[in-house]
Amino acid sequence: MWIGLDDTDSTFAGGCTTFAAYRIISHLTGRGYYVIGYPRLVRLNPNIPWKTRGNGALSFQIASDGEKEILIGLNNGEKIYGYQKIKEECDNPKKIFDLVSKILEKEARFDDENTNPGLVVTREKIDYELYKKAVKTIVSLDKVVSLLGKNNALYIGYKNKRGLIGAAASIAWSPINDRTYELITYRKEKKIGSKREVDDDSVKIMDKKIATTFDNYDYVNKHNRIKPNSPCPVLYGIRGDVAHDLIKAMKIVKSEDFQGWMIFESNQGTDEHLQRKEKIKDVSSFESVILKGTVWKEPFTIPGGHVIFKIKDGNNDTIDCAAYEPTKEFRSIIRGLCKGDVVEVYGGVREKPFTINLEKIKIIDVVKIVKKVENPVCEKCGKHMKSMGKEEGFRCVKCGAKTDESKAKYAIISRKPSPGFYEVPVCARRHLSKPLKRMVKEA
Repeated sequence: MWIGLDDTDSTFAGGCTTFAAYRIISHLTGRGYYVIGYPRLVRLNPNIPWKTRGNGALSFQIASDGEKEILIGLNNGEKIYGYQKIKEECDNPKKIFDLVSKILEKEARFDDENTNPGLVVTREKIDYELYKKAVKTIVSLDKVVSLLGKNNALYIGYKNKRGLIGAAASIAWSPINDRTYELITYRKEKKIGSKREVDDDSVKIMDKKIATTFDNYDYVNKHNRIKPNSPCPVLYGIRGDVAHDLIKAMKIVKSEDFQGWMIFESNQGTDEHLQRKEKIKDVSSFESVILKGTVWKEPFTIPGGHVIFKIKDGNNDTIDCAAYEPTKEFRSIIRGLCKGDVVEVYGGVREKPFTINLEKIKIIDVVKIVKKVENPVCEKCGKHMKSMGKEEGFRCVKCGAKTDESKAKYAIISRKPSPGFYEVPVCARRHLSKPLKRMVKEA
């Protein structure tokens, strides 16, 4: 039996869909149900204009019995286990649906007009194609409702029911191409909303000691990335490639006491939101793209500290690319680009102004910049000659002898940045963006 939920949190009133899932799983395991594998935290299209915070949906599979246990969480001192294999399927989806909907209704932040929860319970896994569309494009609610009907799923959407899209898409996800994990700790009830106590130095130690984790700390900007800023129940979240390493990492981090934790399997840090486009004319708003082009208009800074440049494709179409102020030192890389450089840009497409918001850039080739380092020397007088103007040649001020531009000495100027991959800093990283650290491991 698959359970999916989405859109229970709020931009101002807190809440967290992972916490709702944590509550539901704790309740179901307490009633004797078995979670199969790890619960799943699935990030969807980050460019959706009506998303709440991280556009993450949750799903998990349960059974009446399972075998080969794995530790997936802790709730007030009680260990929560998942199971690698189903021993016996659940036979009463309506009972499960009623149990889960009551908990969801308690946890969801209905007072936020942008919070529109959705819940799906289905025996059959939903077609993977729905996830592919939901992580890359915009999916209509009507299409999802039709699909749920074909699946004979039980479902409920609240308010405008948009949460059904994420709930169904999360169930549809399979880690076919890539996966990561996140261990999330949850604050004690009395602490929620107050300042979080997570020791920065211990996070740095953990970051260096547990090599399979990523995006823990931004050393340049002194930003503790595992600690959120919103008034949600999350104390901190550690991401990594190996699930059991996250438990080791958690034991290194020094923090306030917490009520429990849970490990989620995820598509975070996988770049699954990106689509490769061959032509600029094929790029659409609200997508995330990989696009190759030549720098056509050199970078310039606009009010607010945002850096803009323009690239051109083989059809002479152009599009603006932007490194916004929150990307900090990444903007220095972008400012170093010159007209004629060949680049591959990675990022989300903004509608107005129509711009690619950079997450990463691959500099493929840089133009050579030649600079005059010495004027020619007069053959008669042995003195350096003077320029007569751009492309007008040189003349000796003593004897009047003339010569052309080719007699001067020139040097190729060393360019920075050089060809290679560059990414925004940890403090500005999107959930789905694959860190270069993971890309290097795969190479």
